[in-house]
Amino acid sequence: MLPTTAQRRTRTAAGATDGPSTAATGGKTPETGRRRSPRKAGSAGRHLHAGRITYGILLLFTAGSLFPLIWTAIAASRDNQRLAETPPPFWFGGNLFSNMTTAWQDANMGKALLNTTFVAGSIALSTVLFATLAGYAFAKLRFRAKNLLLMMVIGTMMVPPQLSVVPLFMAIAELEWTNQLQAVILPMMVNAFGVFFMRQYLVNALPTELIEAARVDGAHSLRIVWHVVFPVARPAMAVLGMLTFVLAWNEFFWPIIALTQDNPTVQVALTGLGRGYIPDESVIMAGALLGTLPLLLAFTLFGKQIVGGVMQGAVKG
Repeated sequence: MLPTTAQRRTRTAAGATDGPSTAATGGKTPETGRRRSPRKAGSAGRHLHAGRITYGILLLFTAGSLFPLIWTAIAASRDNQRLAETPPPFWFGGNLFSNMTTAWQDANMGKALLNTTFVAGSIALSTVLFATLAGYAFAKLRFRAKNLLLMMVIGTMMVPPQLSVVPLFMAIAELEWTNQLQAVILPMMVNAFGVFFMRQYLVNALPTELIEAARVDGAHSLRIVWHVVFPVARPAMAVLGMLTFVLAWNEFFWPIIALTQDNPTVQVALTGLGRGYIPDESVIMAGALLGTLPLLLAFTLFGKQIVGGVMQGAVKG
């Protein structure tokens, strides 16, 4: 016969009475005898906050980092006579847009910005691609003289770039690439730092078992690179691409040799503003500000994605 509802209630009450309660045992469970720690209300949503000293140090470093940019904008908004006075100006003037217009027209800044964007973007993409492939080969593949070749690649970092200027210029003159953008792009399509950086990242971030499992499933080398290596290396590729783009944007030594004012990059175009018996420092600062604004815009738009990719890779690693 099935027990009635009253019998069920009686058994339940008896079981609750017979068993020792948690409060009676001093907060210990009857099975383990361990004391339960009470959960504080609101502890899950609590955030850690830095102290005043930490915020003060961060504000100090932020002000020191922004001071060159702010001073450039202040100098670009003044005239040459005011910049020569003592003390120098510490607030903005009213000549910013007129000086930027003069720099834009005198330095052919529109063409220079387009050329620099194309050059820096091409160098960043090629460096990320080739450095990732080479880094994967040095990190996970087995071939003869791998360590020797890696040492030779790293050894090229100790050679000053000034030593290669003469043979490099002779090569582009022979190819008739003088004053053309490929003369700047091709010599910088990959560098030893990028190869070493990607190799060091993939050694720990890419498990060898993952590559072996892909080979067991029948994936060929290109498919492994596309579906396994690139997704794992994405955070490091973002960092390398960002660093390479900034370095290529600010490159001055080789572009000033290979290019002229007729087809300049930003750094080459800025040299045209410093000519004359008395260079106009305010116009030069306005040109430098114009050359910096695209980088600031790029970091503003894509900085969160880059940092998010880096943090995601750090958590997965």
